[in-house]
Amino acid sequence: MATDICAHITGTVWKIEVTPGQQVAEGDIVLILESMKMEMPLEAPASGTVTTIKVKEGEPVQEGAVVLVLD
Repeated sequence: MATDICAHITGTVWKIEVTPGQQVAEGDIVLILESMKMEMPLEAPASGTVTTIKVKEGEPVQEGAVVLVLD
């Protein structure tokens, strides 16, 4: 079952820490968002394999937007 990982704040994608096909464990940092000059890590809510990255570094995102999908 696929797991969507959503942005927890409105900001800019500062750094993507994973690649498609990569295995991640629950709690691993998958990307870092920047908002108001603060870096906010986004963690995997569950273990799985990164299937889709829906954003690019430097791209603005809204709170609640799906940024990654795990399978």
